[in-house]
Amino acid sequence: MDLFEIDETQRLSREAAAAKLRALADALARHNSVEFERGGRRITVSVPDEVELKVEVEIGEENELEIELSW
Repeated sequence: MDLFEIDETQRLSREAAAAKLRALADALARHNSVEFERGGRRITVSVPDEVELKVEVEIGEENELEIELSW
């Protein structure tokens, strides 16, 4: 299978970013999968019952909060 990768950055309000995270969390909780579409190509990512959750915070000249799920 070809690599399917999405790497995008958007400038959003804090509330809009929270809404996107909430929609992702809701999809994981209800369907055990998430769907992505880019350039006419759609992929459904099945997520197992247990995942590794990594939260990373960097405070400095530029602040960053990174949330990563892996399995």
